[in-house]
Amino acid sequence: MALPPVFKKLRLPVIGAPLFIISNPQLVIAQCQAGIVGAMPALNARPASQLDDWLAEITETLAAWDRAHPEQPAAPFAINQIVHKSNDRLEHDMQMCAKYRVPIVISSLGAREDVNHAVHDWGGVVLHDVINDRFAHKAIEKGADGLIAVAAGAGGHAGVKSPFALVQEIRRWFDGPLALSGAIATGDAVLSAQAMGADLAYIGSAFIATQEARAQEAYKQAIVDGTSDDIVYTNLFTGVHGNYLAPSIRAAGMDPEHLPESDPSKMNFGGNAAAKAWKDIWGCGQGIAAVTDVRPAAEMIARLQRQYHAARERLQLN
Repeated sequence: MALPPVFKKLRLPVIGAPLFIISNPQLVIAQCQAGIVGAMPALNARPASQLDDWLAEITETLAAWDRAHPEQPAAPFAINQIVHKSNDRLEHDMQMCAKYRVPIVISSLGAREDVNHAVHDWGGVVLHDVINDRFAHKAIEKGADGLIAVAAGAGGHAGVKSPFALVQEIRRWFDGPLALSGAIATGDAVLSAQAMGADLAYIGSAFIATQEARAQEAYKQAIVDGTSDDIVYTNLFTGVHGNYLAPSIRAAGMDPEHLPESDPSKMNFGGNAAAKAWKDIWGCGQGIAAVTDVRPAAEMIARLQRQYHAARERLQLN
């Protein structure tokens, strides 16, 4: 099955994952102008009224870019919606997405038919992130257009499945749009995701170490300095298991090797408490050893493109 037309403008088969707190219009715009899907969580706009301003900035800037660069138009952008019941902003944020006809909505933490129908009403596409095959079935049954397979090693809320297992299980029955997430930080890994059966690679942690990212300088440097040995998998901070940087856990006065379990019933993704947790405890995936410096997003994407095409040539692919 071919990708929906919204993906035709991509110059590299990559989605820049929406990074809680960190993604902002500047990063999204830079990603889209460089030819990949730029994305951000709706909840990053605080107060909620700021989302209107941010969506206006993104759509107007990308439209101006397209007028100035008809030979190289911008890729589409995506907004991530947390559809868990703790997100009391969902209705407002969906109204803003409808106002600007957001091309792609990435839904997380629960699949909802009403959200999918709303996006389809304005002509958008819904990708839902899943950590196993059971959740993948539920998402498609409820009307999602495509899936993001969040495999082991992904930053933030991640699963434990090998990407090989997760992709092959989904591809047994689903031939629609599929992105793969999990420790992807090089062009070689992008090509590997496609070789496994995914259409797109989903890259997040590497973009924390970009000039546009709204992250503390210490956070960016920790990405540059870190390796997979610095990643801790725990459900302590949100009630859902995710990957985090050990140095930030130590800085908060905790031992990353001896963290207690959290009560999943206390999950909270929409309030200030959740934002504070993610501000102090830094989400990160296992692929960061490939990140060696902080640079503009466009330069990082250009490097990914060079690596991707070099990998294709090395394997003698046309």
